[in-house]
Amino acid sequence: MANRLELMWYGKNDSIRVEPRLLIENTELSNCSEDSNTENMLIHGDNLLALKALEKGYLGQVKCIYIDPPYNTGSAFELYDDNLEHSQWLQLMRPRLEILWNLLSECGSIWISIDDDERDYLKVLCDEVFGRQHFLTSIVWQKRYSRENREAIGDSHEYILLYVKNKDKFKQGRNFLPLTEKQKATYKNPDNDPRGPWQSVSLLAQGFRPNQMYTITAPNGKEHKPPAGNCWKVIESEFEKALADNRVTFGIDGNGVPRRKQFLQDTKGLVPWTWWPQDEVGHTGESKNEVNALFGSTSFDTPKPERLIERIIHIASNPGDIILDSFLGSGTTAAVAHKMGRSYIGIEMGDHAYTHCKVRLDKVIAGEDQGGITTSVNWQGGGGYRFYELAPTLINEDAFGEYVINEEYNADMLAAAVALHEGFRYRPDDNLFWKQSIGNENSYLFVTTRHLNGTYLDSIKNTMQDDEYLIIACKSFDSGLNKAYDNVVIKKIPQMLLSRCEFGKDDYALNIIHPPMY
Repeated sequence: MANRLELMWYGKNDSIRVEPRLLIENTELSNCSEDSNTENMLIHGDNLLALKALEKGYLGQVKCIYIDPPYNTGSAFELYDDNLEHSQWLQLMRPRLEILWNLLSECGSIWISIDDDERDYLKVLCDEVFGRQHFLTSIVWQKRYSRENREAIGDSHEYILLYVKNKDKFKQGRNFLPLTEKQKATYKNPDNDPRGPWQSVSLLAQGFRPNQMYTITAPNGKEHKPPAGNCWKVIESEFEKALADNRVTFGIDGNGVPRRKQFLQDTKGLVPWTWWPQDEVGHTGESKNEVNALFGSTSFDTPKPERLIERIIHIASNPGDIILDSFLGSGTTAAVAHKMGRSYIGIEMGDHAYTHCKVRLDKVIAGEDQGGITTSVNWQGGGGYRFYELAPTLINEDAFGEYVINEEYNADMLAAAVALHEGFRYRPDDNLFWKQSIGNENSYLFVTTRHLNGTYLDSIKNTMQDDEYLIIACKSFDSGLNKAYDNVVIKKIPQMLLSRCEFGKDDYALNIIHPPMY
């Protein structure tokens, strides 16, 4: 579009053709003996490939996404490389954000941790991918409890960008924050009201509304009028009802400005705001202690505290909702979601999917993780998850430069993989062998490893209804056979897929070639 404001970087227009892969459960690593019906998923593999694998099955189903991507700080962490060239970092993020947005439900939200190095660029990128109208706010998290004196100006905070699919639905569905003990202590009951402790809140509102400009007469006869520039919050008849119900106070001596009594038992909680101090949601020292207690001193340098993730999940979801983290790291999001009774999908590429994420979740399930939010949510153990690996690439190149189907794929895997590529869900029919996958109504996909000849095709056509449409994907077929029937399309598997995807690529972390030097 001409004159559009746009963030540009080297390689932005280079298409990334991601191969949809199957997810294969590794039953030896799954931990679901106590919860055989669990839908919790821990996925090992490149998160772009994994997200592509989830895209069809979980389209519009995820309630809350939290990600803590590499910050592109210029430092190399022990467990992954955070030293990406700037354009590479943007190119890494964009396709992942595109799929994540597709996975969000209509009332869902995505929360992204970031610091000053890439915050502004990420904001513009998210505006472009999600739509600027979907930006809700930027949270400031106080990550330190003591001053940072090593820099010119001490670094004390990070950001969490928040985007939502629908602002009205998110507001209606988001949860209030519970009152802290300190906040509850502000509620008193000086008049022994049977409804319990209360605090007074203002009855004044800014502005001028004629029907809210009346005079209030206190029990002692003192008259009260709204000060200049203000009016009462309610009309006179509503005030009289509150006064009759003993919901109005005039202070201890009866001479105070009238205020409404807000009872602790009626308080929904606090509306979340954008300042999250460390005493409420934890700090980096707390998070390091949490993971060190689980894994020892060789754990992650930059984990997030469980209390921080707990607040996000509490605001954005309810028990049973799906939480997704595609940069799972040490497994904090999955562990917190598990303790809070949410379903979750966690994706991690490195070996720490085995050494950290799995180990942490196993301890949570066994009730052996006593840190983080365990005590506050009264976690006792239980539940389960399934461990998945990404299937190998579907198509390989042989010694002669020809593209062939990977020999590791059996007939069922091949049918499911081709269905995934075609946007179908693999669901074999119990009666007709060729009805392997159902897409739109009366449209079907049949995948076979055999050579297709006229006799075999006729046997299929004779069982089809006149209004049914069929795509047949096979290794090879007789010449001219693809024109035999108007409602049957025949394709050779490698050729039908090669133009769409980049096969054989297992790591999309560095997907851009450095520009030439001049």
